[in-house]
Formats: sequence, C-alpha cells, structure tokens
Amino acid sequence: MQGSSVWNGGGVIIKLLFIGDIVGSTGRNAVRESLPRLKSKYNPHIIIANGENAAAGRGITEKIAKEFFDMGIHGLTMGNHTWDNRDIFEFIDREPRMIRPANYPPGTPGSGHTVIKANGKELALVNLMGRTFLPAIDDPFRKADELITELAKKHKCIMVDFHAEATSEKIAMGWYLDGRASLVVGTHTHVQSNDDTILPQGTAYLTDCGMVGSREGVLGMERSAVIRKFTTQLPVRFQVCEGKWHFHAVFVEIDESTGKATKIEKIRWLEDEWIME
Repeated sequence: MQGSSVWNGGGVIIKLLFIGDIVGSTGRNAVRESLPRLKSKYNPHIIIANGENAAAGRGITEKIAKEFFDMGIHGLTMGNHTWDNRDIFEFIDREPRMIRPANYPPGTPGSGHTVIKANGKELALVNLMGRTFLPAIDDPFRKADELITELAKKHKCIMVDFHAEATSEKIAMGWYLDGRASLVVGTHTHVQSNDDTILPQGTAYLTDCGMVGSREGVLGMERSAVIRKFTTQLPVRFQVCEGKWHFHAVFVEIDESTGKATKIEKIRWLEDEWIME
C-alpha cells in the first residue's frame, strides 16, 4: 500500500528519498535490487538511509557503509545500535556522510548532523534518538532546538531522523519541529506507520518509515528465537532472518526556496509482489 499527502506550493523542489532501517544481508540485498527501480520511478536528488542494523542486525561496518555509498545512497543515519559493531570506532570520525544521534553526550565519536550535497542540491541532515523505553541520553528536544537554530542560518531544507520507540514521543517531535524542519521521520520500530502527512506549517511527517529486510521474521530477526525469548524469558541469540523481503521508504518533495514540504508519499514494496502506483 502507498499513500501520499500534497500541499500546494511552488518553486524549485528537492526530491528526497529516505529508506527505513536496513536489516542485515537480506535488507542490503533488497536495497541493491530495489534502488535502480526507485531511482527510475522517483528520480530523487538525495537518498538517505538508516543503517544502524545493516551488519547482521547490529551496527554497521565501514565495508557495508561503502557498499551503500557505491549504490548511490548519499547519507546514513544511525540509532541505539550505533556502537554494536566495534568497526565503527575506526571510521565514524572521518566519514562525514554518516551521522549518529546528536543527543549522545559530548565527547561521543562522530557527529549528529551533516550537510549532504548531491545533484546540485543541499540538505541539512540531523539524527536524534528518543528516551522513552531507550537509554536515557540527553534531551532530544533541546538538542533539536540547538541544532536546527544553527543550521537554519544557512540551510532552508532540513531533515530529521528521529530514532525512537514511543509513537507519542515521535508525534510530539513532529509537532515540535513543524515549520522548522522540512521532514521529521521516525525510525527504530521497523513497522511502517500509516500517518504520512504535511503538518500545518509545512513539515512532512511520518511516525515510522518501517524497515528493509525479511518479512518472514519478527522485525527482521529470525522468528523462532524471538518467540522463544517471549515464551521462556531466557537469554536467546537473535539472528537476521532470511527469506522474502519487504522494502519501506518515504519520498518527499521540498520547496527549495522555503524549506516547506510539498509532497510526502510512503513506499512499500514486497519481493516478487511489487506494489507500485
């Protein structure tokens, strides 16, 4: 299923494609297979993806990040699994195209924001992480104020990936940043929500973009292990599920002169059952 919201704006636009949490090798294969068709259909200027689950479901490696960049992805965001693969400490400080949640404490490796330049367009990219049902790091709302106030001095078009568990916290962030960010999109829960909209002050919003990975598991992980965990409460080793994939993303058009979103459309493609409009 797909949905879209359109606001009657004018001017030169930035076409932005954001890909939900990519989970393991199944998710990476789905991206590799899907991106050519997505580029043909939407012709995006800038492509961003959440990569925090790309390496066997936990974290990311430099090799995998390079694979994504070679595929045509321009920027990567992360989340609560940022540090799960130690390889990240070797390259995060020298890779400006990948960011981690900005509200990690001062002194944390990497950066929480960057500016993506591609195809003659510029997009300020911010990554934040929620605190409800997740580790209690710094206040994401206060950090959003700080970063967006500074970025807005030079950039009209600003995207925020808010990696959070609670839908209430995500919705609150959407309203909080309405008119200040071009797009606020949620990640982390791996289930695509059905509330894509353009808020009154011109911010495109989606509570959760969803995931890219196996649709035969539980949130991309092998289902028998997850069920065992729920039924026994014993320690269980989770592994990425194989099998047929689903691909979740969101496409947004932004008025370059105002930074306001003019269109938002969520994308859901199934392997061997391409759902397209």
